[in-house]
Amino acid sequence: MKILISNDDGILARGLELLASVCAEVGQVTVVAPDREQSATSHSLTLHRPLRAIRRADGAFQVDGTPTDCVLLGLGSLVGEKPDFVISGVNHGPNMGEDVLYSGTVAAAMEGLAAGIPGVAFSYGSFDLEHLESHRDGLKRIIERIVRVRNFPEETLLNINLPPIPGAEVKGVRVTHLGSRVFQEEIARMKDPWGREIYWIGGGHAKWSGDAASDFQAVRDGYISLTPLHVDLTNYKLLEVVDEWFRGD
Repeated sequence: MKILISNDDGILARGLELLASVCAEVGQVTVVAPDREQSATSHSLTLHRPLRAIRRADGAFQVDGTPTDCVLLGLGSLVGEKPDFVISGVNHGPNMGEDVLYSGTVAAAMEGLAAGIPGVAFSYGSFDLEHLESHRDGLKRIIERIVRVRNFPEETLLNINLPPIPGAEVKGVRVTHLGSRVFQEEIARMKDPWGREIYWIGGGHAKWSGDAASDFQAVRDGYISLTPLHVDLTNYKLLEVVDEWFRGD
């Protein structure tokens, strides 16, 4: 079992260290991760400058690019044999609802799908990492279960969020759909030292919503949420409706 690991919190992130350690008990691991935090970079690629991949003393590669860059380089140049899985995380903070569209963690796992490799993205439901390490055993059980799946669905990514509680208190795993979140007061307006107006995105707080089967509700209830995702964003229910708009033109 060969596993390519990446993240968006950077090569020194505690979540990455935990994930790599757990995966090393399951298979052969290669880590290719950004040299610094790349949160909210989504599926962006670095196209206007060259990239540098440095081999660290521990065998991991650090790349001066995005999470997608890391997986692309890993699959195309740094990993000798095609891995069986691309696993990303463990992200410092949740990736639920609309977060999956912004998340570099999810994008790293999704990049494997382009090469026909199943992807798994792990996130921890808080930026306070007090209980992160206590999820080691539960994380290992989930990974062992996933890699044993025969005929893993094509073009499928599993987005998994761990609740921010001690691992021993986790109630189980729920298969969920994406919830919804709306940021409030996320843009801070201020002045630079010369009095010019500037804006800072990323503040404020999120308001979450979702029914009992949503990822948000599962994590809030003390469960691990597991949401199957795929790249195809087509709204198939509206294909005929939209087609009717243009008939006869």
